[in-house]
Amino acid sequence: MPYIAPDRDLAAWLLDAKPVPKRNMEPLADGLLAGDIILLWRIQFDTFTTESVFPKYFEYTYGIDAPKHLENLVENGYAYLESAFDSLDHLNATMKKNILKAKGVAGLSKMKAADLNVALQEHFSERELAQTFAVRGYKLTAKGEAALAANPEVIDRHPKKKF
Repeated sequence: MPYIAPDRDLAAWLLDAKPVPKRNMEPLADGLLAGDIILLWRIQFDTFTTESVFPKYFEYTYGIDAPKHLENLVENGYAYLESAFDSLDHLNATMKKNILKAKGVAGLSKMKAADLNVALQEHFSERELAQTFAVRGYKLTAKGEAALAANPEVIDRHPKKKF
């Protein structure tokens, strides 16, 4: 059964309803759904974080509750949540400087992005740094990469942005 969000306007949706394609709800060889493969595909771009917004197509086209399926992908070893140090690429230089400034580090105005990362590693432990910002990135595991590689037809059917 496709997922239907509790806050979905059913009356409006039923007037213009296009059902979730059956092929998107059929389990793939590894037990994943097409929506799970699209989540893995999004993660592999290294821009998917704990603050990423889930597009409505996960519900309307793929019939999944994307946040719950993301949790399942992590629990089942297809992806993992990055550490604070690994998630530094999701912060801009100003945010990094503010973290260092709060620690009392001097000479920040001359530092470039790479220098800021080195300074953070010199002045913070993983535990300390984790308390200074909340955003974390997601990464694919080898199992996630294998699932993505085994299901290219799902990605091929998914509409892509034109650049």
